[in-house]
Amino acid sequence: MRKFRRRAAGRKARYDRHDPYAELRQEAEEFLRLYHHEEPEAGGPAALAARVAAVHAEIDATGTYRHTTEELAHGARVAWRNSNRCIGRLYWRSLRVRDRRDVRDADTVAAESADHLREATNGGRIRPLITVFAPDAPGRPGPRIWNEQLVRYAGYTAAQGGGRTGDPRNAGITAYAERLGWPGGPGTPFDVLPLIVQGSDDKPRWFTLPEDAVLEVPLRHPDDDWHAVLGLRWNAVPAIADMCLEIGGVCYPAAPFNGWYMGTEIGARNLGDTDRYHLLPFVADRLGLDTSDERSLWKDRALVELNRAVLHSFDRAGVTLADHHTESRRFLAHLDREQAKGRAVGADWSWIVPPISGSATPVFHRTYDATQLKPMFAHHPEALARARGEESDLV
Repeated sequence: MRKFRRRAAGRKARYDRHDPYAELRQEAEEFLRLYHHEEPEAGGPAALAARVAAVHAEIDATGTYRHTTEELAHGARVAWRNSNRCIGRLYWRSLRVRDRRDVRDADTVAAESADHLREATNGGRIRPLITVFAPDAPGRPGPRIWNEQLVRYAGYTAAQGGGRTGDPRNAGITAYAERLGWPGGPGTPFDVLPLIVQGSDDKPRWFTLPEDAVLEVPLRHPDDDWHAVLGLRWNAVPAIADMCLEIGGVCYPAAPFNGWYMGTEIGARNLGDTDRYHLLPFVADRLGLDTSDERSLWKDRALVELNRAVLHSFDRAGVTLADHHTESRRFLAHLDREQAKGRAVGADWSWIVPPISGSATPVFHRTYDATQLKPMFAHHPEALARARGEESDLV
């Protein structure tokens, strides 16, 4: 089984430096061998040899190659399976794939992204989904979505005084959207950002997401009414939009994908982090906790109550949301299932262990191999710069 393991990211391929397509041919062949090994309907050795020969010829003629529909679907699902930072990989085979590889223009990318959200939302029963737009090709890049996720909240910085409204993480791209002509939202802490999309042959443009594409859950605590003071809410679908889907040497720079939220992503990180919404002091004050001394554990108690509010609210709204205890057990089930098939599982401990009650979950008491396997979702530096609204990093 070892010969079917994916090449680790960052491991240098052995190829002739005078042949510009040697590495691409090698990565393509490794992926095709994996695909034919894991999907019996792809065919045996003869079918694999014929497909490899055809792909090599296509690469020599064009500098790239096109995956079949089935290859694309398998590659996207395995990329999820190989996502070292994701705890929710048990259901990687359930990922639905929307093939939009012929789409390169910004208008259609934006419209299809809204359709992605509608389909993924599914009335609250969130579906794992990916929409794959045109890949990079020699001399012609694929489209780009600048936003970190399809749904993010604006972060406004006051012109004077340094005050902020909304999500500080998104202050850069909010300012960039305004420079592009976005008039801004009503100025609440939860104004949905427009999509910023760059077509293959175009400059970045902004697009308002239709209201019916964005499901939001009002957040309320089961035992307190502090939600009424803040008007808290969060969106239902965590659709990552700025990562490149890499399959067999081909990069799909716009391939928004989603599973569903784990409660701590919202309650502990998005709402609790000091560089995000920083709600722990407010919640502690509502609880009447002594915030003068950290040894009172006021932060810990406030954090638990904030996460209780998130779980309670999503359950009340009938929207899919995992809790960190259940998802930890599911991840270990994923490990067992993959290892039984002879497949390695990469994982980043610092991301797999939940941000609250880590030692109370079984994933805490393990070590993991952090080797990144391919196919994969990759964060490229220029994409991270775009998500910060940095104009100098145009592609």
